[in-house]
Amino acid sequence: MDEICVVTTVVDARSVADVLAAAAVAGRLAACAQVGGQVDSTYWWRSGMETSTEWSVQFKTAPDRLAALLDQIRVSHPYEVPEILVSRVESGNPDYAMWVYEHTRS
Repeated sequence: MDEICVVTTVVDARSVADVLAAAAVAGRLAACAQVGGQVDSTYWWRSGMETSTEWSVQFKTAPDRLAALLDQIRVSHPYEVPEILVSRVESGNPDYAMWVYEHTRS
């Protein structure tokens, strides 16, 4: 039980990032969520190149809670095509992995 999942997304406002983070933790879908500072993103959208300022949100969850967390992010995300990246990582601290597992339970 040393594996955890790290889910990352970006949104267009700090307030939106804060709401996504709080909802996931309150719903026990993530043990913690971190809102990162502004990033400038350049990307293709509707046949044109755009640049915008975004806020990143990183969620830490247990593997068995991943699907529910992804569903919540998809439903709550304001973007038409949200970036949702998932990394499965081995925790370097088994106590932290256990903490993530325990805090994603009701």
